[in-house]
Amino acid sequence: MTAMVAPAYLTILRQIYDALDGSSVRWVVTGSFGFALQGVPVEPHDIDLQTDASGAYEMARRLATYAVRPVAFVESARMRSHLGELQIAGIPFEIMGDIQKRRADGSWEPPVDLPRHRREVEIEGMRIPVLSLTYERGAYHTLGRVATVRLLDAWLEAHPDAG
Repeated sequence: MTAMVAPAYLTILRQIYDALDGSSVRWVVTGSFGFALQGVPVEPHDIDLQTDASGAYEMARRLATYAVRPVAFVESARMRSHLGELQIAGIPFEIMGDIQKRRADGSWEPPVDLPRHRREVEIEGMRIPVLSLTYERGAYHTLGRVATVRLLDAWLEAHPDAG
């Protein structure tokens, strides 16, 4: 499956990839850009990166030139994580470390087990880690993002090997 990704996003992805090359940070691309990298026909408007808490601060250090808001622990009604905002060439991207979603009973899910749900896609000579679409579908369901769940259900049904 070939990803259809705007050249500007690939340029930024290369900068992120090069900045993290050789580091011990375990990271993945998630959200709409991760979907696009896996062939889902969506047009991303930002780049979301997930890692663990220490990885979020290391990523922020390595990409400090692009910082808009430094990584800090942030909690909302539905999610909490070590969150930072960055921007390259006008395209925003977020770093999210140890992201947790609130369950229906009010408790927090454990942080995402990135190695368990990680897949790789190859694009322009880079092996890019992404979250599996099956995992993403479940995460968006937990967040109540019905339109995204429907999109992923349709994609996964039409592309059973893409999960």
